[in-house]
Amino acid sequence: MKTDKGFSLLELLIVVAIILIIATIAIPSLLRSRQAANESSAVANIRTFNTAQVSYASAGGASSYGTIGELTAAGLIDSRFSGMFSGFTFGLDLSADRLQYTVYATAAAVNTGRYDYYSTPDLVIRYSTDSSRAPSGLNGEPVR
Repeated sequence: MKTDKGFSLLELLIVVAIILIIATIAIPSLLRSRQAANESSAVANIRTFNTAQVSYASAGGASSYGTIGELTAAGLIDSRFSGMFSGFTFGLDLSADRLQYTVYATAAAVNTGRYDYYSTPDLVIRYSTDSSRAPSGLNGEPVR
């Protein structure tokens, strides 16, 4: 009668193989979920940025928009907009007369977001104009 207790090498290999199969199914789904969450966060942050610009322009009386530093100093946004946040880097381009702006969110890597976004004073959030960073046929179109 066999008195050894424990698992054989074959049993351990079968368990490891099952874990690897489950991981290969779960990891791509996890990455897609993370991308979708980061993209939703980027769109929400652009909305926050648009609201801050409207508040800054109306409070200033001059109807001019502010830089990221000015909006942060005024307490309208926090410092996360000056760096990477939720896998996206946020940037701002102001016109010379400060009456127009473009705020954009660019994915830091392919795994953090599939698309890039931008918005202007019309407050419509749009996909990137670069066709490789927008859904097929929707470059420059509003986010739906």
